[in-house]
Amino acid sequence: MKGLKKIDKTQRFLIAIIVVYCIIVAMRNPAFLSLTTLFNMVRSAAGTTILAMGVLVVMISGGIDVSFPAVAIFGGYASLRICMWCNIKSLFLAFLISIAIGILLGLINAVLINILKLEPFIITLATASVFFGVMTILIGTKNVGASDLPEQFRALSSAKIFTTVNQYGGKIGLSVFIIPVVLCVLLTYIILHKTLIGKGIFALGCNNEAARRAGFNVTLLRLFIYGYAGFLGGIMGIIYIAGTNSVNPVSLVGTEMSVIACVVIGGAKPSGGYGKIFGTLLGVILYFLFNQTLVYLGLSAAWQDFFMGIVLLISIMSTSYQNRVQNRKNFIYTE
Repeated sequence: MKGLKKIDKTQRFLIAIIVVYCIIVAMRNPAFLSLTTLFNMVRSAAGTTILAMGVLVVMISGGIDVSFPAVAIFGGYASLRICMWCNIKSLFLAFLISIAIGILLGLINAVLINILKLEPFIITLATASVFFGVMTILIGTKNVGASDLPEQFRALSSAKIFTTVNQYGGKIGLSVFIIPVVLCVLLTYIILHKTLIGKGIFALGCNNEAARRAGFNVTLLRLFIYGYAGFLGGIMGIIYIAGTNSVNPVSLVGTEMSVIACVVIGGAKPSGGYGKIFGTLLGVILYFLFNQTLVYLGLSAAWQDFFMGIVLLISIMSTSYQNRVQNRKNFIYTE
């Protein structure tokens, strides 16, 4: 019962949608209820889930970051090119290079936000173009096919935690992508709920000045927040390349709204101060359910935006209503 009480109305709403939608799809096409579908969804959603954790932390702090696709592809593509040029065979070093670049770009975002005192949306919108432009000038945007990928990327792409046989006798397996996803989710949970930094992030999202008066160094907090988003972007860059088993440096451009939508659908307040990991995970699950299963219902991919938009509106209204109810309980009235 205690566990159920921790699930808010928005999360219950999302769970209900997911369950009902899965039942409808399964009734229309029983092939949906298979390990193949589950494994494919885990693999496809890995990168988005990692990025969503970073967006969640930024949004809880009262900020916004739309540069994370540029950060992810910059880190991943630069790491790939360096591995190819220097004949680096280590997957660990590939991750390390991408993460280092991601953190650096995230810190640049934080520094600019603190110095210019402008809205984070404006800053990160500008830096997204700058980061992509710098990558284009220094490294280029040449596509890299599967046959040209270094061995460590191809090995990561095909690695499985375990394999089994599907109903047709084919061999399927759970991708190792689930490991970095679980680690990133756990790390985000520990940071937000088990550390003083996490308390500072929530305090910063509720009231910037109040957080400062409470003894938190707002500048250092922002450096950590955007640096952490860059750290996760660096991880996602490698996962993305391995997941597609190739790389088109411009393919992530324009994906930021989908990730932000997953976080907002999960109940995070765009104004800051509130957000839950479980809700964000439900948002990602719902997004990829629509993304990969509409074909089972005989609908085109265009319907995905429609359904996601409806769910997003309902989630925002639900979150707004819960905030108003809480404000009334606290004798805080808002228009």
